[in-house]
Amino acid sequence: MQQIVNFILRNKITLFFLLLLCISIGLTIQSHSYHKSKFINSANSITGGIYNTSNSVSSYFNLKSENQKLQEENTRLKALIFNSKLGTKSYIDTTSFDTQYKVTEARIIKNSYALQNNVLLINKGEKDSIKADLGVISPKGIIGITDNTNSKYTSVISILNTTNKISAQLKKTNHYGSLSWNGNSPKVIQLTDIQKNAPIRVGDTITTSGRSDIFPKGVLIGIVKDFKIDITENFFEVNVILFNDMTNLEHVTIIENLDKLLIDALLNPNE
Repeated sequence: MQQIVNFILRNKITLFFLLLLCISIGLTIQSHSYHKSKFINSANSITGGIYNTSNSVSSYFNLKSENQKLQEENTRLKALIFNSKLGTKSYIDTTSFDTQYKVTEARIIKNSYALQNNVLLINKGEKDSIKADLGVISPKGIIGITDNTNSKYTSVISILNTTNKISAQLKKTNHYGSLSWNGNSPKVIQLTDIQKNAPIRVGDTITTSGRSDIFPKGVLIGIVKDFKIDITENFFEVNVILFNDMTNLEHVTIIENLDKLLIDALLNPNE
């Protein structure tokens, strides 16, 4: 305390001058509107910058939480979209009798694309009600079909797998065929068995046909790169440029057709 008193005594003239300066500045600001507005604008600029910086830091640390919220909303919207295409009521509760498709978000933790029979691994398994033969897609299109599962993880047969066959069609018509991969480019997949009378053009969009119990109708696949008549001269062979970059994937959606068992029971009554 004595040191503070000694400091004030030693610098009393300087401190008195600073006090008078602050008082004069305050009086000037109060008595002149121009100076007052300038002071307020400067103060707002400084505090605004501080708040902006604080908000940026806070937003950065909240990214994970916000990303989770976006994924949950994305899941809800996809469920509504897939089920509204069927003419069903848009219930969020996917256990409702009026809902055919259930969707689950997942993350890819391993991805192969340079082999003939590529497989992915996702971070959802049996504890998340994931099973074999479910469709896997991303916002840009199809990824593959679930295969083996354990409690925490599931392997996915990629569309870049020569054993995988998926029913696909021209978006603008009902002409459909079989989608498979010839093992060459990870950017291009092949669509066969399209009737030669189909009005196909380069640039046409290819989607899932909905003629299987795995993928809903209308899930994006890619666009027509080129096409030719096959050796039977009855069908087109089509090269399709994928919308998905299969070498750069992270977040995916798993689609479960809740009517799959009912459909399979009719189509395969002896199994």
